[in-house]
Amino acid sequence: MIRSLSQIVEKVLSQGKRQRVAVAWAHDDNSIGAISRAVSEGFIEALMIGMPDRIKSICSAQGIDVNAFSIIDSSCETDACARAIKLADSGEADIIMKGQVGTDKFLKAVMDRERGIMIPGAILSYVCAIEIPAYHKLLFVTDPAVIPFPNLDQKVAMADYAIEMAERFGITKPRIALIGASEKMSRHFDNPVDYAVMCKMADRGQIRSCTMDGPLDIFLACDSKSPAIKGVSTPIEGDADILLFPSLESCNPFYKGLVLFAGGELAGLIRGTTKPVIVMSRSESENSKYYCIALACLMA
Repeated sequence: MIRSLSQIVEKVLSQGKRQRVAVAWAHDDNSIGAISRAVSEGFIEALMIGMPDRIKSICSAQGIDVNAFSIIDSSCETDACARAIKLADSGEADIIMKGQVGTDKFLKAVMDRERGIMIPGAILSYVCAIEIPAYHKLLFVTDPAVIPFPNLDQKVAMADYAIEMAERFGITKPRIALIGASEKMSRHFDNPVDYAVMCKMADRGQIRSCTMDGPLDIFLACDSKSPAIKGVSTPIEGDADILLFPSLESCNPFYKGLVLFAGGELAGLIRGTTKPVIVMSRSESENSKYYCIALACLMA
């Protein structure tokens, strides 16, 4: 079982295959540093889309051999995104990655009805694995990036994507906690009703194999002492593999807080597309972007 982000890299290297990564608007230091590291490790080939002079300048400043990349000339963000999508659609790229372009422009290209790479009828969502010094294993989190207020169908898709990713990490029946402010059902919140339906769906095999419970707060989900302290019986037992949040506004600050204040590193992907899609904040560390690339190779 993969229990750390570095083990993703070990797994990908053991497969002995190089994936081709197209980077849209490849002008930021951390993306170029992460791509260079993955190229030198030998598990990707890089197609850097953007202005050649800017890419070469960044490489020069970081002491990176620009000849390790293929550079595709593009003069604007929109064109760079379109080119990356076209490379993926034609089979010339196995993975696409957001560079220094805004997430909205990048996802607009991904979701384009005529030229995008969404799976027909699929729901687009984001799943990430976070390595936190204070937790004993990787923690999968969804959705911090795409769906503002997921409905029941979207929550089910989020769960399936997260479970599928956990399975690739060797977790055969992941524990998924449906997160709320409290474990108590309340007429003030809509999500507990969806959660009750999802738990019954999981019981009946309508969601991928998992142990599911909710609503649960973070303590009941991730602290083994809390169920006894709070007198709550839950099959998650404070040992969650996956946290599913009720909104982007609750999930996004949670994961960013772990990164900023708790020393967390993450690897995440967009799901619901024909090829893996890496979408990272422009402020994310080089390490996290490197691990995202490795995760994309694992899921490709």
